[in-house]
Amino acid sequence: MRPDPGLPYQDRAWEITGERGLVKIAVVHDWLVTFAGAEAVLEQILALFPDADLFSLIDFLPESERSRLLGKRARTSVVQHFPFAEEKYRSYLPVMPWAMGRLDLSGYDLVISSSHAVAKGVRVPEGIPHVCYCHTPMRYAWDLKDQYLQSARFGSGIKRRLAEYVLERIRRWDRAAAQKVSRFVANSACVAERIKRSYGRDSEVIYPPVDTEFYTPGGERADYYMAASRMVPYKRMDLIAEAFSAMPDRKLLMIGSGPDLQKVRSKVTSGNIEILGYRSRDELRGYLQKAKAFVFAAEEDFGILPVEAQACGTPVVAYGAGGATETVEDGVTGVFFREQSAESLREAVARLDENYGSFHPGRIRQNAERFGVERFRVEFGAFIEQAIDGPGK
Repeated sequence: MRPDPGLPYQDRAWEITGERGLVKIAVVHDWLVTFAGAEAVLEQILALFPDADLFSLIDFLPESERSRLLGKRARTSVVQHFPFAEEKYRSYLPVMPWAMGRLDLSGYDLVISSSHAVAKGVRVPEGIPHVCYCHTPMRYAWDLKDQYLQSARFGSGIKRRLAEYVLERIRRWDRAAAQKVSRFVANSACVAERIKRSYGRDSEVIYPPVDTEFYTPGGERADYYMAASRMVPYKRMDLIAEAFSAMPDRKLLMIGSGPDLQKVRSKVTSGNIEILGYRSRDELRGYLQKAKAFVFAAEEDFGILPVEAQACGTPVVAYGAGGATETVEDGVTGVFFREQSAESLREAVARLDENYGSFHPGRIRQNAERFGVERFRVEFGAFIEQAIDGPGK
């Protein structure tokens, strides 16, 4: 049943009914350790279906973030109890498919997985529809194998050959698991193409929800650029630090933490860069509202932070690949750099500076509103209804 359109979207929930009455829903997420883009999607899925039960490999989500998931605590796998699982969970990648398959989903009428790794491989009872919201095919197995091996310190020799063998087995498992999904939703056209290439499956694009009611313009602009991300290799925060170290007249604030933090610090050779570490959501919004521009160097599946920046009326300097090509309008809401190099990034910053007067906060904000929460809830709720009813009903 569709929610009452007269209610504020925050108060609208869907009730899905089938032949046996109210549908019992299981929502499966890869892992819960921090709140990022995938968790923002999970937040809205649970808001749509508040009676759903939540499952995850592990759940170490900080209690300060728990309310965003309606206070739910996930039913977890055996990995939850492995040594150092909270910090070293990625090291358990080889056993994740097995652990995900051991979760008990008997008794459910619908399974929704939120997957960028192994959640899509959950074992679903025969005849039960399984909708996968795919953030990306598993990057460890398909696109970022070398980065994973490097970060896990499998540089060469027997260890690397063994790790490559394990990743090849995981890739085969991942493709086989994808064939058992009833229907795929992709978080961008870029990911839809990857799903087709990796799994041979079609998908429908439903962009992730961006909280454009929280991220709004406000305050006077200050004379600094900013970058924010988890400090992991593919986010290329080191590239941003290297580029701005060669532009000492431009101030850069960097927000985030993670395993690449020391690498990023090693690229800072000028006093114009300040690394602020982790900041709360409220603090992040404040920095976005006042920044001259937001800098984003990753080839991301969607990339929620560039849209949050635009919701604050802030232009974006982004690497022109992946999801950014669908969310940033080059020359209107930001500028692209075409190579992941410090030189290319510096050239893009120079172009932005030269044409800064042509970037209008209202127009930038308008572009971000295409990705709002209400739009996601309507589109995803309708998709789930259709998946339950089946084609032609």
